Amino acid sequence: MSRSGTGALGRVVRSGVGRRRVQTVVIAVATMMAVASAVVAGSLMVAANAPFDHAFAQQHGAHITAQFDPAKASTARIEATGRQDGVTASEGPYPLTTIRPVAPDGGHVPTLTLAGRSAPHGAVDDLDLKSGRWAAKPGEIVLDESFAGPAFELGSTLRTSDAADAETLTVVGLAVSVSKTADAWATPAQVRELASDDGPVTSQMLYRFDSAGTKEQIADARKKLAAAVPSGALLGTQSYLDTKRAADQGAAPTIPFLIAFGVLGIAMSVIIVGSVISGAVGTSLRRIGILKAIGFTPREVVRAYVAQALIPAGVGIALGVVLGNLLAVPLLADTEEVYGTASLSVAWWVDVVVPAAALLVVGVAALVPALRAGRLRTVEAIAVGRAPRTGRGQWAHRAAGRLPLPRAVTYGLASPFAHPVRTFAMLLAVAFGTVAATFAVGLTASLDAVGAAQDPEERAAVTVFSGGQSAGPEGPRPGTGDTSPPAADPAKVRAAVEAQAGTASYYGMTETEVTVGGISGPVRASLYEGDPASGGYEMIAGRWITGAGQLVVSTRFLERTGTEIGDTVRVALGKETRTLRIVGEAFDTSDDGLHLHTDLAGFATAEPQTFLVEVDADISPAAYAKKLAAMLEPLGGDAMANPPSEQEGTVLVLNAMAVLLTLMLVSVAGLGVLNSVVLDTRERVHDIGVCKALGMSPRQTVSLVLASVAGIGVVGGLVGVPAGFALHGFVLPVMGRAAGTGLPPSVLDVYETSHLVLLGLAGVVIALLGALLPATWAARTRTATALRTE
Repeated sequence: MSRSGTGALGRVVRSGVGRRRVQTVVIAVATMMAVASAVVAGSLMVAANAPFDHAFAQQHGAHITAQFDPAKASTARIEATGRQDGVTASEGPYPLTTIRPVAPDGGHVPTLTLAGRSAPHGAVDDLDLKSGRWAAKPGEIVLDESFAGPAFELGSTLRTSDAADAETLTVVGLAVSVSKTADAWATPAQVRELASDDGPVTSQMLYRFDSAGTKEQIADARKKLAAAVPSGALLGTQSYLDTKRAADQGAAPTIPFLIAFGVLGIAMSVIIVGSVISGAVGTSLRRIGILKAIGFTPREVVRAYVAQALIPAGVGIALGVVLGNLLAVPLLADTEEVYGTASLSVAWWVDVVVPAAALLVVGVAALVPALRAGRLRTVEAIAVGRAPRTGRGQWAHRAAGRLPLPRAVTYGLASPFAHPVRTFAMLLAVAFGTVAATFAVGLTASLDAVGAAQDPEERAAVTVFSGGQSAGPEGPRPGTGDTSPPAADPAKVRAAVEAQAGTASYYGMTETEVTVGGISGPVRASLYEGDPASGGYEMIAGRWITGAGQLVVSTRFLERTGTEIGDTVRVALGKETRTLRIVGEAFDTSDDGLHLHTDLAGFATAEPQTFLVEVDADISPAAYAKKLAAMLEPLGGDAMANPPSEQEGTVLVLNAMAVLLTLMLVSVAGLGVLNSVVLDTRERVHDIGVCKALGMSPRQTVSLVLASVAGIGVVGGLVGVPAGFALHGFVLPVMGRAAGTGLPPSVLDVYETSHLVLLGLAGVVIALLGALLPATWAARTRTATALRTE
């Protein structure tokens, strides 16, 4: 009959947890970091998985945003379109106009589509007011959150135009419309008051349909709307499918990245938590034998040691969930801004599944060695638990002893071979930590390269406007913030740019729609005048255009048309048709990856709409633009200094994710090393005491312990760096394919030899940092204390 009882079992559990304080802390912290990293990765994967769809459903987004001419259709007639068959919900009509405001610093802001709404909420396009309040009276405006920044904060002002008597509006709120129905909102009366000849008031209607999942269904719905009002009353429509495509393209590259880190985190968590707990149980075999000798049954022994593992692990799991949620909040906030979604939070099931999985891993990791110990006979458990098997690793000591190194170092180098399983687990931890570091360094470098390869137009110092942009086949699309500049004579604008002091170089460009053989519907094209070398895109293959008759396309264009570099394509602009030869594949994802680039000289009817100007090094772009704008104003042109190039939001978010997850994974790897070294040091404390009695100094003791992990760090680095390099080479192209593009060499070839060497040393650094604490403890332990310790 067992003499232990429930109370005795509880005392064994409490004493075990309290006696092995270092291992208890390591188990708790390791599980905390593992769970926190899993919660962060899991929540970000959920947020990046179809973020538009989730936000669209939450906001009851508009399938179609329509713009009507109130002069051709009465308000009642427009409202009646919301009661057609197939329409499940509608809102409006809202007064709509466009303004081209001036920022507080005097700089021009892109043309804003301003909608008049008395409240943010509705059955369709239920806006998410991120900060501030809704506009309630004249002189107030709510901006889309994409405009948030130093220039436009709550309380800041903007003038509705550059006219002397222009009205001033105060920003009272920032909102998100996943449907992109407008750039800004004000009261209906305010919108009507701001209408002008250049921006007349139109009527906006928002619709949801029972069937709107395909382009064909959207086209049918649009035809019904057009038929329900007089001819010409429907000015334009915007389909949610276009907005969805752009949002999904931004989110898609995130998924492979998060999966890679998620797999690393899961694998490392299993290895670390398993090795920590099995090591803690394995080093207690002698104590287990003693417990069995005084009457504990095998089942009670197993329960006791599984409980000793689950208690600190449970604490670590609870703290990990809290920490993971805290760390995920700022990243989810950035994700909201990047993807333009409504408020995101950690999914409830992530906070349930991750802790449950962690408890399962901990339980299994503790159960396996505990069951082995429970099956051992009492005498065998006591004998096995005293020390590693006699003779294990002696060959390593003999081999290391021949090295021309201090004896303390050679002794430490041979020590890992006494516990091959534990050493292998430590090696895997270091290798995975090095893989994470290598992958993260390459990923951040690649993302920086992607940011540097952004649209060349944004990199120009000054943009000069000379003509309006072409409208799409359906007319102007509401809510897109069209930046069409006033018409001007391009020749006079060109002459003004050339005459302006400080002009270093410039080239002209126009964007228009063309038709391409093999592609149905219009395709956006950029036509260049002069030398566009400074505006060239990063090339995946081939070269940038250098003259007439040449064409540069994107990866998706080549896939869509089945063409390759060297083939010819028929391109028509109006009545002009040209045969152009593809000379390069550009890193360009704009316009669904079907944007074309060619020379303007091939089309006689085309003229440049904008000029992209580089200024001399000692010239301020803002001052240059201001002077040039004053010269161009009588001509009908304008000039604007572009803000300094900044990385896109997606790049910044991915960089933040990579840094955070890497730090967490490296920390978990270091904790795994710490635990293993603590176990080894405690097991060898008597041997260390003998060495100290023979004259080994504290410094030599530290060298011995650190040397025991140095070899593991070297091997872990040699394994981890190539694996991280290979992971980067696999994940980056997958991310590119998810975004619908290939990647240029500048994005893929980011590792330098010096970087790889330093990353190889990362394995050694992880191992040494993990072993530093127990090495210090061993050096400070008094010789007599060490000799008395078993």
